[in-house]
Amino acid sequence: MHYPHSYLLLGALLSLAACESNSTKQPETAAATTTTTAAADSSKYLTQPLVRDIYTADPSAHVFNGKIYVYPSHDIETGMPENDNGDHFAMRDYHILSMDSVGGKVTDHGVALDVKDIPWAKRQLWAPDAAFKNGTYYLYFPVKDKQDIFRIGVATSTSPTGPFKAEPQPIKGSYSIDPAVFTDTDGKVYMYFGGIWGGQLQRWRTAQYDSTVAPSQPAQEVAIGPRVAAMSADMKEFAGPVKEIQILGKDGKTLLAGDNEKRFFEGVWMHKYNGKYYLSYSTGDTHLLVYATGDSPIGPFTYQGVIMEPVQGWTTHHSIIEKDGKWYIFYHDTQLSDKTWLRNVKVTELKRNPDGSIQTIQPMGK
Repeated sequence: MHYPHSYLLLGALLSLAACESNSTKQPETAAATTTTTAAADSSKYLTQPLVRDIYTADPSAHVFNGKIYVYPSHDIETGMPENDNGDHFAMRDYHILSMDSVGGKVTDHGVALDVKDIPWAKRQLWAPDAAFKNGTYYLYFPVKDKQDIFRIGVATSTSPTGPFKAEPQPIKGSYSIDPAVFTDTDGKVYMYFGGIWGGQLQRWRTAQYDSTVAPSQPAQEVAIGPRVAAMSADMKEFAGPVKEIQILGKDGKTLLAGDNEKRFFEGVWMHKYNGKYYLSYSTGDTHLLVYATGDSPIGPFTYQGVIMEPVQGWTTHHSIIEKDGKWYIFYHDTQLSDKTWLRNVKVTELKRNPDGSIQTIQPMGK
């Protein structure tokens, strides 16, 4: 969700080299402060944005009652300077999208939750997720509290599109960013979460938050893993302790921080296929979406390969769903703006080999 300034500059240079651009429709309030662009040759992109009148990112997609609902971040132009803390990613609300099928009409249902309506929140509504149980829809969100520490909150609604009402406090024991909630075939529910660097996960190496910890680890250290916790029956609390997930290389050894084309950075997602658990995530500074598989929802997981090569823009963040017998991956890039903090959500089919391995996707349509 956040990236250091040096990488933002690199991403911008790569983006400029990757596509020529010209003016097009300007999304909402961003029109006053930024020029929106689109590729002169849109065919060089594998797919096109789902919506163009607002900026969207970090899509968490779900099928509820036979319909696809997408819970993305809502990028906005604030005019804030870029910095290593990601302060310029100052998103303030969520819009929920829906469609009957991939390729069909996309509806923007408007604001579902605003930071001003979260009692304990201070700023920065980053990548959310959603779940459904017993007639209630749950929206899970990371936001900084009054002490500028990321916590994960939950809001509820009787409708998948909201509006959602936030609980008065964050989930006890939660921290960092990018919640992803997975309901297993046995009915048990788990939350996966975490993101290093701007996501603050490295500051939780012990039970106490430590703001002095450097964003990057020494290359020879065991890489920080995402977190997982079982959810309570009411879906509003953790039912047990938060655990760190172990991700192994194919040699059986735990991935190291220096394995930055394989190790976890942020944007974790879980899905199940043919009895196997697929843990997918972003590698951050190496701009890949990768996956690991395991026999248990809490791991360990073994790295398998790349799902998606780098998109245009710095960050990559995704979700994976099944609909009508096909699998799809939702992701984002910067086609509309050419700016790393103003992104747009996309979707394409996810294909597998007979052994269950995932075929690598080229998002630039190679």
